[in-house]
Amino acid sequence: LVNSSNSQTYETRIGVQGLENTSYAIKDITQDAVRFLIDLNGHVTMPSQPAFNVNKGGTDVSNIAANGSYSIITWNTERFDQNADFDLTNNRFVAPVTGKYNLQVQIRLENLDSAAGYYILKLATSNEDYICLFDPDFGQDAVYWAMAVNVLADMDASDTVNVSIIQSSGTQQTDIDGDVHYTYFSGYLVA
Repeated sequence: LVNSSNSQTYETRIGVQGLENTSYAIKDITQDAVRFLIDLNGHVTMPSQPAFNVNKGGTDVSNIAANGSYSIITWNTERFDQNADFDLTNNRFVAPVTGKYNLQVQIRLENLDSAAGYYILKLATSNEDYICLFDPDFGQDAVYWAMAVNVLADMDASDTVNVSIIQSSGTQQTDIDGDVHYTYFSGYLVA
């Protein structure tokens, strides 16, 4: 730290002189829980920092609606939910604090209908919607197609985000592949 008034440098050092190979933690005094950890190699982790990764646990969705209405994509498996902020019951992430969150979703569609007007994958936050749109007019029905949205979103404390999809028209034949390698939703607090 530099004091601008007299250009002197001040340091805060942690550790015990003569003691090596130690990690250092900042703990919550009431719960004795580690909130900030610096390991012996200088890696910093924050075990209570909001971070989640959910998927469909191998459960496919058959024949998504082709009526032009958004359908919420459901999630049934948490790979991790570091701060317990993902609400599996309501298929949404709930921001515990105001900040900037990196959010990403990917889904794999199967048996697309080339006669559909469009497909939209949407990340809907309380503040803004983020979408991926495409027209599937490939001259034939595509067997596989991946859609993804990745965004740095501003969220206030208690704001929510969920994932939905829409097929504007055409035949109700498109499926969402539930394989964990193809369809997932994740996010974390950046700042």
